Amino acid sequence: MDFEQLRTFLEVSRLKSFSRAAQKLLRTQPAVSAQIRSLEQEIGARLFDRDGGKVTYTAAGRLFEPFAEYCMERQRHILLAIAEQERSPRGELSISANEATHLYVLPQVFAQFRRQYPRVMLNVVRAERLRTLESVANREVDFGVVSLPVSDGRLTVETIHRDELAVVVPKGHSLAGRGTVRIQEAAKFPLLLPAHGRRREQLDEFFRVNEIRPRIAMEVESSEMLKRYVSVGLGLGFLPRTNVAEEERAGSLIVLSLEGVRLARNLALIFRKDRQLSRAAQEFLGIATQPYRGRGGESRSSRDGRTV
Repeated sequence: MDFEQLRTFLEVSRLKSFSRAAQKLLRTQPAVSAQIRSLEQEIGARLFDRDGGKVTYTAAGRLFEPFAEYCMERQRHILLAIAEQERSPRGELSISANEATHLYVLPQVFAQFRRQYPRVMLNVVRAERLRTLESVANREVDFGVVSLPVSDGRLTVETIHRDELAVVVPKGHSLAGRGTVRIQEAAKFPLLLPAHGRRREQLDEFFRVNEIRPRIAMEVESSEMLKRYVSVGLGLGFLPRTNVAEEERAGSLIVLSLEGVRLARNLALIFRKDRQLSRAAQEFLGIATQPYRGRGGESRSSRDGRTV
């Protein structure tokens, strides 16, 4: 059965007439009769008695009437809810990213979105890059934020953040008074490197191209661990400037640029191309990409997914 059959049933019962119901519904009387017959066949019982032009409920019709009213009321309710959502987004969005991205890149995006759309719940999922890519591809989350490049043809890729890797040293280090440092000079010191992930791949490739054999003191699992270990003098590290901005302002860590080279770190918001975005998702996408667009960058990073 469908809503049109239920609507026809209720009009016939309200007007006690097939012909008047047909006029109200802008249909022919045979069409109304056919809908009622189809409904009765599906239910397996007659719903109306039609004696001498008078239409009255059967016992089955009387039982069926509150069910039909309930279904039509639920339909009205969901249509109103959807219309209201289109006017003011609500619901839930899930965003997957690694811990550092959640800590240093997304808070301002989340804060602006929550101010504008407080009725949308943001579900934060912490996962490393490969797991985030899988979650988006498998429709487990609405959005992911990962480092570029992204080569999965199923995904839309929108750049939302760009910064660069810098050398981080503790206070009092022999390099601390320098604004820049050559990579060959930094590599002479014990280095703390990420255990895995896109940043480690980028650094390994950089060392290979420059024929550098780094002195790896430790491999660590997170940016927070790396910062802590650098601060107590266990070695130097490479971190995105965004991730150490607070420590640089406080003077607890010293951030040095790499002389003559720039290791870019580009982050992108990803989602499935075939996913129909809700109003809430559309608004989140707009807020997340606006700062990068505002700086004149090409947001659609699939045009240029390379780091420079």
